[in-house]
Amino acid sequence: MSPSHRTESGSPSNPEGIVGARLLGGRYALGEELGRGGMAVVWTGTDQRLGRTVAVKTLRTEVATDQTVQARFRREAQSVAALNHPSVVAVYDTGEEVLDGVSVPYIVMEYVEGRTLRDVLGEGPRMPPDRALAIVGDVLDALEYSHRAGIIHRDIKPANVMLIPAGKAKVMDFGIARAMADASAKLTQTAAVVGTAQYLSPEQARSEPVDARSDIYSTGCLLYELLTGRPPFLGDPLSVVYQHVQEEPQPPSTLEPQVSTEAERITLTALRKDPLDRYQSASQMRADIDRALTGQSVATAPQPQEATTTPNAPTGTMPPPTVTMPPPTHDGPQRGGAEPHHGRNRRQMRWYALAVVLLVALGAAAVAGYRMFKTDTVAVPRLIGTTTVQAKVALDAHQLELGKTTKTASEEVPKGQIIAQYPAPARSAALGSAVDVTVSTGKPEVRIPEVLGRQVARARATLETAGFRVRDREDTNSRKPEGVVTRVDPPGGSVVPKGSLVTLYHSTGLIKVPDVQYKDEAEAQAILMAAGFKVNKIPQENADADPGTVTVQIPEPGTRRSPGTNVSIVIARKPKPTPTPQHTPTPTPSPSPTDPGLPPLPLPLPLPF
Repeated sequence: MSPSHRTESGSPSNPEGIVGARLLGGRYALGEELGRGGMAVVWTGTDQRLGRTVAVKTLRTEVATDQTVQARFRREAQSVAALNHPSVVAVYDTGEEVLDGVSVPYIVMEYVEGRTLRDVLGEGPRMPPDRALAIVGDVLDALEYSHRAGIIHRDIKPANVMLIPAGKAKVMDFGIARAMADASAKLTQTAAVVGTAQYLSPEQARSEPVDARSDIYSTGCLLYELLTGRPPFLGDPLSVVYQHVQEEPQPPSTLEPQVSTEAERITLTALRKDPLDRYQSASQMRADIDRALTGQSVATAPQPQEATTTPNAPTGTMPPPTVTMPPPTHDGPQRGGAEPHHGRNRRQMRWYALAVVLLVALGAAAVAGYRMFKTDTVAVPRLIGTTTVQAKVALDAHQLELGKTTKTASEEVPKGQIIAQYPAPARSAALGSAVDVTVSTGKPEVRIPEVLGRQVARARATLETAGFRVRDREDTNSRKPEGVVTRVDPPGGSVVPKGSLVTLYHSTGLIKVPDVQYKDEAEAQAILMAAGFKVNKIPQENADADPGTVTVQIPEPGTRRSPGTNVSIVIARKPKPTPTPQHTPTPTPSPSPTDPGLPPLPLPLPLPF
């Protein structure tokens, strides 16, 4: 499953268990399905905040219900997010969506245009040996970087290596394999685990603790398949696991004659059963690949295979020695085409007697030689690249002791591994004598530059130039202008190992709007102005609220706005009283001249002229 592999139809489809949640984390819009495995599904996505295409991996719901898987998925994804290397598919973000009562974790990754090695191997023809070595070299670069960060991949296989158009290889799914493996108790439960069985290290197959050398073994399986077109061991999953633990692989050159001696030595060294016999670091294996690509002899010594005549023959069983007898001679003429029986027997007996005498003589010579040259010395084992605990085990097996331990810083060798030893590997040393070692204390310690108050881009450049790995995080509580570094973790001036991870917290330029609802008008105004906002008051009559209190605010509390933004608050005012209507008396009407209840008016008298 890879971020570039599309389904046959190529059409968008709803995520399994993500129905109705096309937007994850309020930021990542899911597109079409790119691929799926036994544990997870990968989708295209769009980061709506940054406007870039991403790949989003979600755990399948039946796995997501396991709380242990969820915890490891989140923890390891967060640690892998710190990896920043050209040969590693970057992890941008992690999160989870609660759907139907189930928390479904997801990981947001770099979207890579290209094909997986699994797809390339399925197309044929077989890859040229030099090209196979170059691809594995890129894989080892990624592993060396992750191992220094304390991250073991645990699932190196063709499906987890991408080939981009530029020809380089990128490794993906760092650390995720462990979370997925915890969900399956048996190798036959899911197709994803069945496929992984082809690349298990012996210690993984035995459920033992693993370290970086387990990734070396899996990388050896990958190189074997690139050189020969098939994994080192074939069969059903349980049979393959048994072969990883008990059997030696057939040399690649017996399957593909074009494989050079140097490439074969590199592959078989990586596939040795005992981690102490393998390459002790990815950089050590990468150095041998570089030598092979430039026509030089590799540093690893050849190790004889105990069973090479039959593919996947069990180790530990040596064929019995045989003595080839010379054919008897025929001294005399034969009668009737046959020699007398008793004459043939006499000659055979003479040859058997001679063979016995020779064997006895050789045995006596071997005993005499052993007694003559016997010394109380032993060859010193190689301790470089191991820890002091591992070195003690190896020395005990050779009847030697661990001597003086000197510590020194190293740019290349991880902390706790042996850099040098005296006597050197393969030198003779007296039984019971001590071997002195020099142990790496890790990268030299350096002081973190002061970058507080700078723009985040400039601060990042300063720290990366000083040799640090840098990641940045938003400081949502800062009121400083956008992009200003507000906090550094570890803080500036701290002395830490070179190459350590430094986190820059920077302001977003946005301020959270305080909640002033139901507060007094004066108090609400003071809070908003102190937070950096302007206040717009809107009076409104309201009989249900205390006069002078804030009933509504726009924008809503908790939203983020730029400093100086207007925040409108609605202030409750006491409604004005309704005016009482005044009573006007009705006037009494005058009596009508025709009113029968009144006496008639006297007629006007004629005026004298």
